[in-house]
Amino acid sequence: MSLQSIPVGSAAPADNCNCLAIRQAARHVTQFYDQLLAPVGLRATQLAILGYLRRRGPMTINGLATALVMDRTTLGRNILPLERDRLIEIAPGNADRRRRELRLSEAGLARYHAAIERWSTAQARFETVFGSERAAALRELLRGVVASDFGQSEAAGAAREEGG
Repeated sequence: MSLQSIPVGSAAPADNCNCLAIRQAARHVTQFYDQLLAPVGLRATQLAILGYLRRRGPMTINGLATALVMDRTTLGRNILPLERDRLIEIAPGNADRRRRELRLSEAGLARYHAAIERWSTAQARFETVFGSERAAALRELLRGVVASDFGQSEAAGAAREEGG
């Protein structure tokens, strides 16, 4: 379909694009949380990293990337300042010394606790504006999106078409 074949005034594909709408909402919410977390020197993604390590203990970079639904390169860019500030440590794994694991440091735990109050303020403001029930429903809906396999279905379909 060429640009010229889309009638002027009609809905452009971007108007109905699920990916664009989700990314715009994610950026909007992330900017809001980042603004509230700035005084403690963390961004929302960094707080999520510290939170996962606090709850689940040491994790490999690949394991953490999978848990956060983040590619390894993006995670790497996010852990660099955390390691530089000694909020996390990268050390050989306990079970397999060849594997490198991320661990929350004492300084990281302290920063995490300092950020939670600011995060709670962000949560409360979001729910005040958006509504507690709608916010809970949105989280559940988005968890369903993350758990869906529409990407896997496409790959499986392509493999069937190729005879694999």
